[in-house]
This record gives sequence, C-alpha cells and structure tokens, in this order.
Amino acid sequence: MGRPPGVAPRAGIAQHAPMTEGDIDGAYALDGPAAVRAYYAAWADSYDSTFAAATGYAMPAAIADAFAAAGGTGPVLDVGAGTGLVGAALAARGIGPVDGVDLSAEMLAVAGAKGIYRRLIEADVTQPLREPPETYAGVVSAGTFTAGHVGPAAIPILLAIAAPGALFCLGVHERVWTELGFPAAFAAQGAAVSAFEARPVPIYAGDAGAHAGDRAFLVRFRKAG
Repeated sequence: MGRPPGVAPRAGIAQHAPMTEGDIDGAYALDGPAAVRAYYAAWADSYDSTFAAATGYAMPAAIADAFAAAGGTGPVLDVGAGTGLVGAALAARGIGPVDGVDLSAEMLAVAGAKGIYRRLIEADVTQPLREPPETYAGVVSAGTFTAGHVGPAAIPILLAIAAPGALFCLGVHERVWTELGFPAAFAAQGAAVSAFEARPVPIYAGDAGAHAGDRAFLVRFRKAG
C-alpha cells in the first residue's frame, strides 16, 4: 500500500518490506523505529479487525472521552495515529480538525482512507518534528507510549508544538510507566505543565487473552500558558 495523499514523509526514513501479521506480544517486543515500521507495515490492513475489534481495544474511546470531558478543542495532533482509531473517536464527539502522525506509512494509508484527518504526517516523534511551534490546541495518544515503541523523550518534543493552554490526553502502558521513568519525565517539565493527573484505565474491554488485565495510565494535563 502506498503513501496516502497528504502524508508527509520524514527525510531519512527508509521503507521496509512487510513481515508477518502482528499481535500484541510481538508489538510489545519491538526494539527501535526500523522494527516498529516493518512490523506495522504488515499489520496495517488487518489491524482494525484482528486487534482493535477482536480485543475490544478501549483506549481510543477512553482518550477521546477524557479529552472531550476537559473541554478539549482542535486543532489536535493524534500521536501514533495508526489506522485512525483515536481520530474516529474524536470525530464522533465533534472534535476537530485532527492531524495524525505515525512512523508507519501503511498504517497512515488506512487512516487516510477513513476521511477523518485534515493532514497525515509520517515521522518519528522521538525526533524534533517539523511542525511550527505552538501549533496544536490538543495532543492525544492511545497506544504509542508502550513497550517497544515510544518513551518519555517525546514529551518535550510534543510540548514544543503545543500552544499555551493546550490539553494533553496520553495513554502510557503501566508496564513502562516506572520502568522508563515517565513520572520523573513529567515532573521534569516543571512549570511548563499544569493540572496534571494520571489514573489507571483498562486497555481492553473484550477477549485479549493473557493481556485482558493490561492497564494504562491515562495522563491528562495542560501546557502552561
């Protein structure tokens, strides 16, 4: 599947041949951007059915609900947009416009076909983004801050492209919460962050097998303005 219209590639990111279709354990075991990109290239076309629907993946709705409940508005950046599950949940709540950023062109192609996003960006969020500073009134993410994916180094990068007062709603898998130092990373932002809260929520509402009890911290705060 090729890059959808409006997807901006990040310079220096090579394309990789598809692997076999993914699963939860394989996703958690990934190590580095190249592995992530190749893994999701193969999983993109079936991700919504074999993962999201099959497990009752609840995080996209939880993130969208938390964002809406706090009065979140657009423009919003959906970090790790994947196939557009959070974007769809935001659109269903009347929130937009929404831009999506993801490492995988194949996942973004699926998201683009849904007609939800204003703009799609292929990029690595652990590196400085090309978006102008203070662009977004909201930043959301459901499944990017997890094992084998993105750690807390992305937080200051995302703060830089958020406008003063921007609302953040991020899911951080509990297995990496302490291990990767997320509490310390949020604390290190100091006065740049206000109204910080974090609460555990279930990731799955359906049959997720051995992962049925997995939880994430739903982190909500505002960029001080």
